[in-house]
Parts: sequence; structure tokens; C-alpha cells
Amino acid sequence: MFIWIFHRISGLLLIILLVIKFLTSFFLMTKAQKPDWALLLHTNPLTDTLLIISGVYHAFYGLRTIIIDLGLRKEKLLFWIFTVLATFVTASLLILYFTRNY
Repeated sequence: MFIWIFHRISGLLLIILLVIKFLTSFFLMTKAQKPDWALLLHTNPLTDTLLIISGVYHAFYGLRTIIIDLGLRKEKLLFWIFTVLATFVTASLLILYFTRNY
């Protein structure tokens, strides 16, 4: 039940965060004078961190749902496998994001 609720909430969060990213990039690319609010939102590490976390977990739990729909009924095992994999991928991406030099 937790994964079902988390999957729906992370999907809504992804939509909101992607709209923010697309909207702010539109304002940053098309205006001669860049709005401060758009620059602040677009370069905010919290927005990017939430986007990475929700995107990875949403994708892995979606794959888990597909595997269950295909007939594998070991839901607890799949939960732990995909949670560990998603945590590893999320940690790797966050380390990569916060240690880049550009």
C-alpha cells in the first residue's frame, strides 16, 4: 500500500518539478534580462535533489509494478530489491550532482 501511495505522490511531484524546470528555463532562454525568481528556482539544488529522488524511486517502483503485473508474486522481495537498487542509484546520482565542477 505504501508503494502505491508513494508512486502516485512522486508522479505528481515529478509533474510539478518538471513544470517548474521547463517554465524557468523558458524565462531564462527567451528574455534579454533574466528574472531573479527564474534564476533562483532553476539553479536551486533542492529542486534538483527532489527531482532526482522522486524520479529514480518512481521509475524503480514502476518497474516493480510491471514485474508484478507480469506474474511474479514475491512482492516483499521485489520491494526490498527495488528499494536497495533505487537507493544506490539515487545516492550515486546525488554524489555526481553535488561533486560536478561546472
